[in-house]
Amino acid sequence: MIDHVLIVGAGFSGSLQAINLLRHDGPRATLIERSGTPGKGLAYGAAHASHVLNVRAGNMSALPDDPGHFVRWLEARGVADAPTAFIPRLTYGEYLREQLAAAQAAAPERLTIVRGDVTGLHHDGRAVATLADGQTLTADAAVLAVGNLPPHTPPALDPKKLGARYFGDPWAPGVADGLSDDDTVLIIGTGLTMIDVALLLEAKGFRGRIVALSRRGLLPRPHVAPGGAWKRIDERPKLAASRLLNCVRARGHAIDWRNAVDELRPFTQDMWANASEDERARFLRHLRPWWDVHRHRLAPEVYARLTAMIERGQLVVRGGKPSAFEPTDAGVRMHWRPRGADVTETLDVTRIVNAIGPQGDLTRTQDPLLASLHARGLIRPDAAHLGIDVDPDAATIGADGRTSDWLYALGPMTRGAFWEIVAVPDIRTQTWSLARKLSNAHWVGGEGL
Repeated sequence: MIDHVLIVGAGFSGSLQAINLLRHDGPRATLIERSGTPGKGLAYGAAHASHVLNVRAGNMSALPDDPGHFVRWLEARGVADAPTAFIPRLTYGEYLREQLAAAQAAAPERLTIVRGDVTGLHHDGRAVATLADGQTLTADAAVLAVGNLPPHTPPALDPKKLGARYFGDPWAPGVADGLSDDDTVLIIGTGLTMIDVALLLEAKGFRGRIVALSRRGLLPRPHVAPGGAWKRIDERPKLAASRLLNCVRARGHAIDWRNAVDELRPFTQDMWANASEDERARFLRHLRPWWDVHRHRLAPEVYARLTAMIERGQLVVRGGKPSAFEPTDAGVRMHWRPRGADVTETLDVTRIVNAIGPQGDLTRTQDPLLASLHARGLIRPDAAHLGIDVDPDAATIGADGRTSDWLYALGPMTRGAFWEIVAVPDIRTQTWSLARKLSNAHWVGGEGL
């Protein structure tokens, strides 16, 4: 019987796990957050006022059993056209914080929030968490809700040599400070994180040049106004990745590519689960960049701002591969080969920001807790090294291949098992399901009988 659960991380995944345990009348929860404001996390707490959600508010309820919850919250605050609006991420952070505060106020004896940094976890009859200040907390089970890990350092780049010229964390304070309009900023990566950094630089008044570089130079596509209804597919496509690509292209011509991608949403996790390791590897190697830019889209107003920056020449997007980075008196000189070219070029920049996106390879992580758990064999990388290996119920799998009966993981670090687990609509379902399991509520309604 589980009476008490430790939750490591109080961002979206961890906070919602605590809220759902209370909603299911489940175990007591202790929510541990090392920095920031509990309930917000990095995605919604470190955002700038110019950063908006990439999903319409109508699909951003934190509660899977109440799809209109966030919309009603917005409407109560006077937001017009709430269901179709792209809301500032800071506003969504306030929404999450309010839900967590309300849950704690309703049951203060069942939810405790602790400010601290968990540096160790082990099991000695019970789950034991050790904090950086020496404090220990015990419970019957523990949930890792650590969110996204920082991006890995790009090959050929030595942060120590570049010093303050290089920002390995795109959310670090000071990314936009101390620049003049004569400077050039290199952003490594051309996905959603790059766009956040570019918009932040612009919002902070930077009028210099921004160069965004990735291997293929692909940019996320925009949302458009919802179109007419279409007949959706009603079963999971049973196709290999190459044939599925052709199928999606054909559907895109018939019903618009956005609809063709969106109609796969109910089946994506099942398709990933049923794919072989070889099929997953081929998808990640060849198709993932194209999937990402079509699946994870931009709000129309963000796309308009991005397009304007490109048209006036402030933002340049290039495809290619860096081969060396040299510190100079004025900044950094990058040697790189443009995509499709045989000749290496150089680019002089003032500052470099790493925006290649969050990474999850446990063999490369510098997170003390995850590194410790991995070293002791309590967790292992998934086959594709996307994150923590877990079973379908989010229980972690150790180095010996055994499924844990006390340690679980949630959110983006479980993408190796679920793939589509980086956005609110997917994570809210995952946290709901795990809360039901830990509360023994999964036996209700015929799910277990």
